[in-house]
Amino acid sequence: MPPPTLPVEPEHTIGDRDLTTWRTPVGRWLQAMFGALSERLRNVEAAALVLLAAAAVVAVTATWAAGEIYEAVTAGNSVALIDQPMLDWMISVRTPELNAVIATFSASGGTMWMTPITAAVLLAMWLRWRRWTPLVLMVIAVAGSLTMTVVGKRLSGRARPPLELSIPPPETSASFPSGHSLNSLVITGIIVYVLLAYLTSTLARLATVTIGALYAFAMGMSRVYLGHHWLTDVLAAWCLGIAWLTLVITCHRLWLTQHRDHKLGRRALT
Repeated sequence: MPPPTLPVEPEHTIGDRDLTTWRTPVGRWLQAMFGALSERLRNVEAAALVLLAAAAVVAVTATWAAGEIYEAVTAGNSVALIDQPMLDWMISVRTPELNAVIATFSASGGTMWMTPITAAVLLAMWLRWRRWTPLVLMVIAVAGSLTMTVVGKRLSGRARPPLELSIPPPETSASFPSGHSLNSLVITGIIVYVLLAYLTSTLARLATVTIGALYAFAMGMSRVYLGHHWLTDVLAAWCLGIAWLTLVITCHRLWLTQHRDHKLGRRALT
């Protein structure tokens, strides 16, 4: 008798890549570890929550470590070799017209505009596919990125660039890390990840990834252009955002894998 198989389900693949198949030793170890945890807790969702809690601890710890590294670099005055020259160059290319365009674009990464835009995208996804995955992943991802933003700012307390060098309106919170850069990258990354599972064209998937990456990059650079952040604030935000996205997506893949294994087990018994 051939081994039991399951039909391919939405969100389980990206192109020809099966998200429930782990090709590396580390991936297979994570799969086995998560499977054992699920069996011990007798609940896949509970195991996923435990894993996400552990991932959140890792993310917050990484934020703290980033703050410590920043302080160590600052103590040696090495940041001035990167931050000030980049800000000076940005100031040199400013024009009134470009200032208005970039300020409007940058606002899309703030809470006032990012929240309704994200909500509209999630609603469109739900109406199109009738699945709660985008909403669940987005809530988890944003909760983590906001926590990292708050923790990082409170730990570093880094001053923003001088007000006379920035374009109004002024920002009052700590500069490190860049919240716009971190949160826009995480939100865009989740949207791209979900879309990739439903797009059937390789060209469409490539375009989606490219547009998402360019948006996150432009958002970070806009913060430096406006004089609201130093370049290192943005670079740290990108590193933290990519790390958190990787953790959330890995947890989702493990959850999908365990559900697939449970279904295969039940089918084998019938």
